[in-house]
Formats: sequence, C-alpha cells, structure tokens
Amino acid sequence: MNRLIIASLRASAGKTSFIVGLAEALGKKIGYMKPFGDRLLYSKKRLWDYDAALMTQLYSIDENPDDMSIGFDHSKLRYMYDAATIERRLHELAERMGSGKDLLIVESGKSITYGTSIHLDALNMARILKGSLVFVISGDDDTILDDIMFVKRYVALTDVTVAGIVVNKVRAAEDFKATYLPELQEIGLPVLGVLPYDSELTYFTLRFLADRLFAKILTGEGHLDRIVKNIFIGAMSGNVAVQRPLFKKEDKLIITGGDRSDMIIAALNHNAAGIILTNNILPPANIIAKAEQEGVPMLLVAPDTYQVARQIDRLEPLLTRDATRKIEILKKSVADTIDISRLG
Repeated sequence: MNRLIIASLRASAGKTSFIVGLAEALGKKIGYMKPFGDRLLYSKKRLWDYDAALMTQLYSIDENPDDMSIGFDHSKLRYMYDAATIERRLHELAERMGSGKDLLIVESGKSITYGTSIHLDALNMARILKGSLVFVISGDDDTILDDIMFVKRYVALTDVTVAGIVVNKVRAAEDFKATYLPELQEIGLPVLGVLPYDSELTYFTLRFLADRLFAKILTGEGHLDRIVKNIFIGAMSGNVAVQRPLFKKEDKLIITGGDRSDMIIAALNHNAAGIILTNNILPPANIIAKAEQEGVPMLLVAPDTYQVARQIDRLEPLLTRDATRKIEILKKSVADTIDISRLG
C-alpha cells in the first residue's frame, strides 16, 4: 500500500484542500491519519483534530477522529513518549488506518518544523513510515521560489523519498509556469503541478459562520448554505448604507446591532444573504417575522459589531462536509493540473 506524507513549510498552505482534491481525483479507497493534531475541535466532550473529523465524514472512515492522532499538545506528548515509543505508535496507527485501503495519506502539522521536538515532524514521519513526501507550497511568487530553494539547499532529504512539490493557490498560474517552471525543474525536486487560486474556495457559508461564532439562529435555518462573498458593517443609518456600492453587491452579509431596525430592514429589502445581530439584542418581533417570511438567516451573537467583524476577518475558510461545490472545484483542479499518476 502506498503511503503519502503531505507537508508544508508554512501554515495555511492548503494541505487539507489538496488532500481532498487528490482523494476525489484518484477515486480510490483512502486511509487518513494526522499524528500530531494542530487544528483542535472540542465536540461531544472529546478533543480531536478538525481535519481528521472532516476526512471521516467525507470518506466514511470508520474511526473516531481523535483516534487518528497520537496527541495534540507538545508538553503532554514530550512527557508521555520517547522517540522509540513515538515510532511504535506511528507504525501501529499507520497499520490500522491503512488496513484495507488503497492509499494512506498522512497529514503533517502546520509547518515543516512543527512537532520536531516530539519526533512528529513531517520528515521524521516520512523516514519512519517509509512514505513518499509531498510538499504543498503557496504564497506569492517570490515566497514560493524561496521555499522550494530552501527545501533543496537546507532540508536533509537523503533518507526520504520525495514524490514532488505541489505549488498551490497561484493567482496567475499560466504566467507562473511559463516564467518559473523551467528554473524549478532544473533544481532536482519534481514539481507535480501548479494549482490556480480560486476565490470561491475562500468564501464562507452562513452555516460555517454560525458554527464558528456560536451564534443562535433566529430565522432562515433552511438557508444557511448560502455563500457569503461580501461583508458590510452596518454602523450607519439604513438610508446612508443603501447608497454604498458594497451594500448593492450580491451575496452580502450584514453585521449590525439588533437595535438597528433601520439597517436590518434595509438589509432585508436589498437581498442580503444573511444578517448577524450583535450585542445579543433581539430586533422587534415584526422584523424577525419579516426575515423568516423572506427566508433570510438572522444570527444572534453576544460580542459587539467590531469584535464580530474582527473574528470573521481572522477565520480560515475551512472545508466542510457539505461544501460540495468547493470539493468539486478541488477535484477538477487537481485532476487537471497535478500529475496524480505519481501519487496514487
């Protein structure tokens, strides 16, 4: 059985999205493990990694998400396990997660160094599991080139197999390939392909926002799968807001106080995808009824408008199991641009 260790030099390079696109494009029976969880989710009184939970949902993996990781905390793992025990646990986890599968995908932590002090960095896992290493690298053109050259010059790859490099989220993919690909191919690290940037992958659904903001859903529960492409902060009167160009755009989310009836009515009258009501203030009953009648989700949260806007700005647009459009985009992108014959 083939084993792939998916790594990145920096956080948020797009490892999980690439894994989903690859799994969809290959169409094989996939096993998955994330030995050192770094994207923690607390649910049902248990702690597990968000990515592990996503993979169990997408690919019907009959395992608890928390069993797909050895641990989540440096100090606890350092206290519990030495290098030999970590190696044994990795082999046991790989055997269990890969049993009956065509391909085992091992996702490393947020960066190439993450987990080094507890023997769970990507390079050590590749050595122990005898898997092929795939680097997912993203950023602007200069950052991508710097990272690839860093791997070539300073990362000891003599005792690991490198399947190749995936360049991810490139805004001008064709220009990048024409300008830089010949140079990259000369340095000796195989470039498997260049994945283009797609703005649709960066959008949230209202359901995702409701979950991440711990919001109470007041209306429109059946329309939480709407996509949010624009965010408008309703800190002015409704009459002023409707004159703003951003307010006239489609798929907009309005963030405003629950006592701002004029702003809420303006949002309802101008096809808002959803409304977040801040400060835990409920609007009048007739406005709630109007939103319910028009199928516009209204989400109630405790923080003020500024705090909510900052929370959303910091959110990473993580994949969810119901993001069928995003998953289809990832599948097509990987199938069209990556040499998957070298990975599956």
